[in-house]
This record gives sequence, C-alpha cells and structure tokens, in this order.
Amino acid sequence: MKILTRYVLREFCIPLFYCLTGFLSIYLLFELFGSFSRLMEAKPGFLKACAYLAGYLAPYFEWMAPACLMLATLYTMWNFCRHSELIAMRANGIGFFTIVKPLLAVATLMAVFVGWVNECYVPRYGPWAKQYKAAHFKEDEMARTNDIVYHNALQNRTWRVGLAVDESATVLEDVSISVNSPLGVRQMTIKSARAEWLDGVWYMMHPEVAYFNERGEEMASPTPDLETLSLRPFPQFTERPEDFLLQNRDWDFCSTRERLRYLAAHPSLPEQAKRDRLYDVWAQIVAPLACIVITLFAIPAGIATGRQSVFKGILGALGMFFAFYGLTILCMALSRKGWLPPIPAAILPDVLFFLVGCRLFWRQR
Repeated sequence: MKILTRYVLREFCIPLFYCLTGFLSIYLLFELFGSFSRLMEAKPGFLKACAYLAGYLAPYFEWMAPACLMLATLYTMWNFCRHSELIAMRANGIGFFTIVKPLLAVATLMAVFVGWVNECYVPRYGPWAKQYKAAHFKEDEMARTNDIVYHNALQNRTWRVGLAVDESATVLEDVSISVNSPLGVRQMTIKSARAEWLDGVWYMMHPEVAYFNERGEEMASPTPDLETLSLRPFPQFTERPEDFLLQNRDWDFCSTRERLRYLAAHPSLPEQAKRDRLYDVWAQIVAPLACIVITLFAIPAGIATGRQSVFKGILGALGMFFAFYGLTILCMALSRKGWLPPIPAAILPDVLFFLVGCRLFWRQR
C-alpha cells in the first residue's frame, strides 16, 4: 500500500470511527433510558446484554452508515483543503481519483457490510432482540412461535401448526395438513403430533393420513405399506421451515430472499399489498448503495468547505443528503399510491443522485 493511500485512509477512518461511535452511543442512550432498570433486574449477563443491544441497533445501521460517511468525508476533505494538502498532492502530479480512492473504497466496504447486516444479521437477531425485550430480558419467558396457519396457494396445501418447538421451526408439534385439488376439492388430510425437517424432507411421527376421491369421499389408501411406518417421509411437500416463520415474523426483519420467497408463495395477495412488498424488496436491495452515493457527492462538498466557505460546503452536503432521502420517501409514497411502479420507485433516488454525484465529482477533476 502506498504511503499516500495509508495517509488518506488514516485521516478518513479516524473521524469515521468517531462518527460511528457517536451515533451508536446516541441510539444506545435512548434505548437504555427505557430499558436500563429492567436489564438490571433481569441481570442477563454482559454478553447477552451486548447481543440484545446489537440486535436492537442493527436495523438502524443502514441509516447511520451513510450519515457517518458523509460527515467523515466532509471533515477529511475540509482538513486537506485547510492545510493546502490537496493542492500539494495535485501539484506533485497525483490524480484526483488517486487521492480520493481510499474514501470510495471504504464507502464500498461499508456498503457491503450494510448489505450483510440487512440480509444476515437483522433477520436472525432483530426479532430475537424484540422478543427478548418483550420478555423483560428473561430468555426462559420468551414466547415461542405457535398457532401457525400457512396456506401454500401454488400447491393448494394448508398447514396448521400448534407449536414450533425450536427457533428455526425444524420441529413442529400438533400438525394438521389439508391438500386440495386446483378446483378446491379435498384430496388428502394428514394429522401428526410431531413433524421434523431432516435433510430437506418433512418426516411425520405416527401420521394419520386420509385420502379422498374426486367427489370428496374418503377412500382406501393407495400406498397401504406406508401407513404402517411410525416415521413417514413426505418428500412431495415443498414447504420449508422459514415459510412458517415468515407467517409470524415482522416483515421489516425479513431478508431479501425471504421476502421474494414469500411473494412467490402468495400469488393471490391483494394488488396493494403486492405492490408495497415488491417496493420493500427492491428498497432493501439498493439500500447499501446509499453509502457510495452519499460519499460521492460529499467529496466535492467537502472541497467546497475549504476553497469557498465552510457553511456553503456543509449546507450543500446536508441539502443533498436530505434531498436524497426526501426523494426516497416521496418515491415510496408514490409507489404506495400506485402512481409509480415499485421497482423504478425504489431505484430512482440512487440512480439520480449517483449521476449527480458523478457530475460533481467530474467537475472537481
């Protein structure tokens, strides 16, 4: 790594660390004001308390990261201009892109990290933190997933589950399944006290299976040998454990893959609900790009703070920042009303402000 790259990285990462620490501390203080006494009463342990706070903060990180990147970029570029370092670098033949490349690299890494948090960490620990708080920080009192009704419209199957034993819903109790024909005529019913997901297949413990003909009348089993099995596999059932969890999970805590699977499994959703959920899917996909977009237009704004005036650069950056999120909210509202298609509504702010940022960036060259 070149000396210049290390220097720019150090000058940028230090204020970025301070900004992240400051924002996280503010969120933590607001949360602890309401939960500190209960935490002290429950005494969950240091690691468990840290896990709860991390799960609580994770959904907000996609908003904090771009703001921290903007502030750190403004300060770094202002500092370079205030000490005429930017002029000295350019006078020595160093290209503008070479100077700011470490800032864009850090913004890209932050975008990747935000994507990982949204897709992997939040779906797992966000709901847990919410349930943990609802149980007054007592893990043994956390509510388990029960009374699940899942309808697979594509396969005409309806599952009724009394209780999901574990958090991953791989073990179910009090299971009742109804299989219908495309015309709605009952074809088969299954009752089992316990079902387990093993190697990608559902196994039923002592299942009671009933078959019906095209008139809905019960008939003899076409596979009598299977009826004697105490643990019977049903490889024809394509439902997965996460499908049952999605029925009771908050939509805001779902990953993109889970949301797409939910939409594919529910083709009969009302048009309004389908439009809203499709917007949410694409908004989550493009959310990490805000880190790069905001850094891109914060670089020329930071230079303006040193060359022209501090207030002009800061106000310009803040104006672009709030305009970006204002347009995001406006596009979301237009999509909810049906006046703008969901996918263009989700990606329009990022595309528009990326082009604006590229234009401002090019002018600084």
